Amino acid sequence: MAMKMNSADNRTRSSVSIFIVVGLCCFFYILGAWQKSGFGKGDSIAVEITKQTDCSVLSNLNFETHHSGEAGVIDDPGSKVEVFKPCDARYTDYTPCQDQMRAMTFPRENMNYRERHCPPEEEKLHCLIPAPKGYVTPFPWPKSRDYVPYANAPYKSLTIEKAVQNWIQYEGNVFRFPGGGTQFPQGADAYIDQLASVIPIENGTVRTALDTGCGVASWGAYLLKRNVIAMSFAPRDSHEAQVQFALERGVPAVIGVLGTIKLPYPSRAFDMAHCSRCLIPWGANDGMYMMEVDRVLRPGGYWVLSGPPINWKTNYKSWQRTKEDLEGEQSHIEEIAKLLCWEKKYEKGEIAIWRKSLNAESCRGRQDDSRANICASKNPDDVWYKKMEACLTPYPDVNSPDEVAGEELKPFPQRLNAVPPRVASGSVPGVSVETYLDDNKLWKKHVKAYKKINKILDSGRYRNMMDMNAGLGSFAAAIESPKLWVMNVVPTIAEKKTLGVIYERGLIGIYHDWCEAFSTYPRTYDLIHANGVFSLYKDKCNAEDILLEMDRILRPEGAVIFRDDVDVLIKVKRIIAGMKWNTKMVDHEDGPLVPEKILVAVKQYWTVGENNSTSSV
Repeated sequence: MAMKMNSADNRTRSSVSIFIVVGLCCFFYILGAWQKSGFGKGDSIAVEITKQTDCSVLSNLNFETHHSGEAGVIDDPGSKVEVFKPCDARYTDYTPCQDQMRAMTFPRENMNYRERHCPPEEEKLHCLIPAPKGYVTPFPWPKSRDYVPYANAPYKSLTIEKAVQNWIQYEGNVFRFPGGGTQFPQGADAYIDQLASVIPIENGTVRTALDTGCGVASWGAYLLKRNVIAMSFAPRDSHEAQVQFALERGVPAVIGVLGTIKLPYPSRAFDMAHCSRCLIPWGANDGMYMMEVDRVLRPGGYWVLSGPPINWKTNYKSWQRTKEDLEGEQSHIEEIAKLLCWEKKYEKGEIAIWRKSLNAESCRGRQDDSRANICASKNPDDVWYKKMEACLTPYPDVNSPDEVAGEELKPFPQRLNAVPPRVASGSVPGVSVETYLDDNKLWKKHVKAYKKINKILDSGRYRNMMDMNAGLGSFAAAIESPKLWVMNVVPTIAEKKTLGVIYERGLIGIYHDWCEAFSTYPRTYDLIHANGVFSLYKDKCNAEDILLEMDRILRPEGAVIFRDDVDVLIKVKRIIAGMKWNTKMVDHEDGPLVPEKILVAVKQYWTVGENNSTSSV
């Protein structure tokens, strides 16, 4: 009898321990169902109770911001975990793959030294990047467009170097961004109005834009109110914190440069590309940089060049260059544009605008041009660490001279949920129209569940969001709002190459390998969504490294949503326990019997030399 009782007790303890490990929020309800129904008979009762109980609301996980307070409580305090210590204060703005000291060891030719050069395994930091003293949550959008707290990016060099260009001004404890730029000292709005007289910016035809050499991204910042979203990039160079300022303002941006490797974007991604005195030698290397812009520009898309050498006859003295030099540069640009089948639509003052042809049929002449070197690669989207080449990316085939190669897109926002041409044509293996529609439906359901977990998800509290494994972009589509934007990351090891689909939906994104650091400054994202990331990278690299990188780019008191199999999340949760994050495991919205779970986390607030927190579990 005693043996039978002990056996029953063991079975009971085993059942209970399973639920504790899984961390289900409805544990006591389900346990009660199991105890009342007997072993092996509680499934239907547990499911019914789950339907009646809102298990997803986490009343004791605080998503609000406070900026100071006592240390939080880590789940399972009895278990031993590795505690990650803060990095030295000098790493406050550390960007691993654009580290200045490492960069100087690489050749300067073609900006090679400004490209990604990531540290080897033995040089990776295994500590937590601290926030600077006095760090505060950025102002909510749209105030953040114009004001950035000085403590978050305490660098004044741009206020001096760009003082006459109306870029940035220092006012007490904040930086103010008047919306000016080198080529638009009267403000970005007036500049964009001039572009809009030629380019259909206002009607949703132009939705995605690329800003090369973006500065503090005022062009992209002011496009947002016109429903145009720009992917802005600039190198980490002598002008401190350009990209950091952009992201502090709530504007999409990454550290990047046109150098020796291809841009991490798919072909035919952008409706418009822009260079405002970006100092890129467009005519160099047989037009290689213009050809790379052509690769990522949609048929019928626009390229804007403002500044040197445009209008060189008037400005050669102020630019301190000779007439011959500038005339030769512009002539070379014009020749390459002609080879690319770009038609000049506008030139006035220092602004010139070209439009890319709709298809190859409308530019038959380049087929016979001896300089028309067609790219040998059959996959123009295969770009990760691939050498940039001076070659022409072929257009997709068309049936008539008036047809848009790759198919014409609907205006935004209609294109957000319309079937993208790459899906309709079957050019993405494994993705059909049916699977695309199902994916949209599924993520609307998931996002609805997320909003129950975190009721301020789309309130404006989180401005800069990242989806680490974006798939078809359906998470971003489901949460789309003027209050926020999503950086859709398609891992380079993902089975389906879907970034082109994401851009056809009017969203932005980038290719990336999560075994390496992301091209951004610390503390630049408010919320990170990680769906299946750790299952995808199992046996590819250390989960610890990925989590430390997430911690680097996440703001203090920022949130993370993990979605993965429960056994994966248990391992992830154990690592997080040593990272100054607070976590809770939540059931899948379909109930506790689904092995996929949701792990939600809030990064604690702490700064250099401090160990404090306000987001308690």
